[in-house]
Amino acid sequence: MAEEIETKTESDAQEFKLDEQTELRFEVEANCKVTLELKSGTAEIFGTELVKNKKFAFSCGEKVAVFTWHGCALELVGKPEVAYVAKETPMVFYANLHCVLEQTRNHAEDRGTKGPTVLVTGPADVGKSTLCRILLNYAVRLNRRPVYVDLDVEVNSISIPGTVAALPVERVAEVDEGFSSTAPLVFHYGHKSPSTNVQLYNKVVSRLAQVVSTRAGEPDKKAAIGGCIINTGGWVKGEGYQTIKHAAKAFEANYIFVIDQERLYNELVRDIADMNVKIVFVPKSGGVVERTSQARGEAADARVRQYFYGPKTHGLYPHSFDVKFAEMRVYKIGAPSLPDSLMPLGMKPEDKRTKLVLVQNGANLLHHVLSVSFAENLEVDVVSANVAHFVCVTGVDPERQAATLLSPVPRPLPRMPPHVGRSVHGSH
Repeated sequence: MAEEIETKTESDAQEFKLDEQTELRFEVEANCKVTLELKSGTAEIFGTELVKNKKFAFSCGEKVAVFTWHGCALELVGKPEVAYVAKETPMVFYANLHCVLEQTRNHAEDRGTKGPTVLVTGPADVGKSTLCRILLNYAVRLNRRPVYVDLDVEVNSISIPGTVAALPVERVAEVDEGFSSTAPLVFHYGHKSPSTNVQLYNKVVSRLAQVVSTRAGEPDKKAAIGGCIINTGGWVKGEGYQTIKHAAKAFEANYIFVIDQERLYNELVRDIADMNVKIVFVPKSGGVVERTSQARGEAADARVRQYFYGPKTHGLYPHSFDVKFAEMRVYKIGAPSLPDSLMPLGMKPEDKRTKLVLVQNGANLLHHVLSVSFAENLEVDVVSANVAHFVCVTGVDPERQAATLLSPVPRPLPRMPPHVGRSVHGSH
């Protein structure tokens, strides 16, 4: 049940008084800005508590839900596309999920074992990343240090599109910027959908799981007890379903939270419930809005832009410099296999979906984002090595045989020759 509120002119302020366990939902329309302020009581946004009398700004396209456990008064200044108070929310259910995970952490602390590993799955636009954020924030507020893993290569919330990444969470997410990602662990995939190269996607997911498991061991017991919260993409049918099962096995998940799709829930119960995995069906929030393909593209572009230029609250100034073609080698991962009809009788084509292919340096690099690899041995390690950082090719000069790179660091490659992996998505 929701109570619709008519918006006023942009200069007007709207007052909202919320009863306990209700939430204010609003969306910001194009070319507009909305400011939120907590006047009295207590409230939170996706698990992050609001500071009283502090203004929080939200810009074009943002969708926000402000929840209160005990009641509050809020002021909204600007022109939201829609703003209403919802009396039915899934927050109590989410809080119960957090309590179950916290009990698992307490048992792990007593027994010296690992905390909960939670895989959050479901179709696109059902609130998976939001649930992950809430569970992480609630854990950190109890002085836990969980690890956040994002396997969504379309719009990755830790790194840029085309990657899978992990991040130890030590502080509650900022309302406007999310979690601090100063030292994420990132692996290159290079496409915006797992379907483009399923074998490569599963391989980098397995490698990420291996590294996360190693780091959350004896050297860092607090991270081990804090557990792991894993976000996934929205591809849940056919091979997409197999990638979900692969991720659950790779990370040794002991909880799977399925949002809003009973079919997926029942398939997982049928296939992996006997592996000591607790599978929970989770209701979708009424405030979740389905995004268009254009909105998804804009969100992906925004992640790339934020990587190089920083969040909206404090901008960064990336470095730009020229690199000779002779000083760098660029590769892509995966090559098409020969069809069976072209192979000698009785022979099968070699699977090249995780093989390195040298890319000819030239105008074809323009407006591509490239990942700089930590690999020391290209042929052996580059697919399984994590990423140092990213550069964007903003210019190509064929006459000088050089490329202009945008980089977050003064010099992108400390060693020569640089080892660069090509990403298929373009620049912003």
